[in-house]
Amino acid sequence: MTTPHPTVDAPAGTVAGRAESGIRIFKGIPYALPPVGAARWRPPTPLPPWPGVRDAASFGPAAVQAPSRPGSIYSLYADGPPPMSEDCLTLNIWTPYDARDCAVFVWIHGGALTTGASLEPIFDGAKLAAHGIIVVSLNYRLGVLGWLAHPELSAESPLGISGNYGLLDQIEALRWVQHNIASFGGDPAKVTIAGESAGALSVMYLMTSPTARGLFAKAIAQSAYMVSTPALKEHCFGVPSAEQSGLALAAALGAPDLDALRAMDPHQLMRAAPAAGYVPWGTIDGKLLPRQLVDVFDRGEQAPVPLLAGFNSGEIRSLRFLAPPIPATAEAYETTIRERYSDRADAFLRLYPSDDRSESVLAAPRDALYGWSAEHLVRKQTALGRPAFLYFFDHGYPSADDAGLHAFHASEVPFVFGTWDRTSTVWPKIPPTQTEQRLSEAMTGYWTSFARDGRPGATAQPPWPEFGQAEAYMAFTAAPTPDQHLLPGMYAFHETEVQRRRERDLPWNWNVGLWAPPP
Repeated sequence: MTTPHPTVDAPAGTVAGRAESGIRIFKGIPYALPPVGAARWRPPTPLPPWPGVRDAASFGPAAVQAPSRPGSIYSLYADGPPPMSEDCLTLNIWTPYDARDCAVFVWIHGGALTTGASLEPIFDGAKLAAHGIIVVSLNYRLGVLGWLAHPELSAESPLGISGNYGLLDQIEALRWVQHNIASFGGDPAKVTIAGESAGALSVMYLMTSPTARGLFAKAIAQSAYMVSTPALKEHCFGVPSAEQSGLALAAALGAPDLDALRAMDPHQLMRAAPAAGYVPWGTIDGKLLPRQLVDVFDRGEQAPVPLLAGFNSGEIRSLRFLAPPIPATAEAYETTIRERYSDRADAFLRLYPSDDRSESVLAAPRDALYGWSAEHLVRKQTALGRPAFLYFFDHGYPSADDAGLHAFHASEVPFVFGTWDRTSTVWPKIPPTQTEQRLSEAMTGYWTSFARDGRPGATAQPPWPEFGQAEAYMAFTAAPTPDQHLLPGMYAFHETEVQRRRERDLPWNWNVGLWAPPP
């Protein structure tokens, strides 16, 4: 019998949720103790079982975060800043009423490791759960509170490392799922990790982390970016060590030691750190993250799991701070490209020509950040003998296209979740047409079937071929369309460029095209 307040007795404790349209929903379940006070910048501590019945009707607060960058897509997620707290390590569960041994889809939100929350309406898991899977979304520590490395923190650690606390949070949440999800009707052997943007970066971190091995069986990476990452103690790829960055930040904040940093107000700290130049990244520490992401995948040391990955045609249209200013003339554009790329300039200009500079300056960082990363991922999983599926989201609709935001960064998310009618008031409004509804139903079907079976399929839609030798992919335009050889020449160019950067100890990220380092 359906009850409006379903309860579940889990090893963590008893929770009382809510029921909507045949789905049981449990929100704001803590998976670790609050990382406050002396626990700030320490690995998460598992939460002891709680007594009695915990009410799970409301989302927990978001991680403390600074306001979104002006003009960033992350400012479109919500109509205002969410409630925030350092006591943020909670997760949410959507499960069918009759769930039994269901596949589990664990969603990690994006936001450049600085913003975002699992409570955003576009991440509502009800439509996905209606396809017979369990959906889990989680919060993790962000910004300086989640990713700071510092020599004093390393000295505190039994492993001699620091940073990556947000990643440790994600791993602790996955451990919680392993221990508790069966009580909600889930199969802990059928966990898929999934995320978009920084959530997809987190998926790659989890795939390369030995500590996360065995906590998931499949992976989905939407708009991942496999960029160079600071090392804990060594200067590498053109950036200081993570510990040096932590020392520089402490000096800029006037904090003489770790105690002074821990005493700072978290909201003030989160505002002051970016103003002082601090940018959160995962740290290559030799333990949690053993080596650069690209090195792990090139060596075949990543988690050997089925993978679905892809990117959007208009990624940079909503992230224009990642694109250089457009030169006034074709000659100026070509001159700079030849200065930056030398013997490879002709190849670059064939892909990103001067006669359409406004599009070329958007396409080059899109491909270097998101296109190369997606294809690299599926190629490396294919080389491991695991099923790998590539997509290219190129769907537009009037309000987005009119705003110059065709297939912008994250625009696929509400189609995957079936929440295209629940976007914020500042998100380009998706029209309630049959085209949008059918596309959303198709994408929801592909994603949920991949979580169940490791192969994406959707009712009345074309089969999605593996990437394989044919280099196949699925294009999402007005409807799903299988194709081969995505953006010919794109992957080969950026693969060679990344290899050259690695040889020259230079960073690879959005510093491409007009912003590329000279030879």
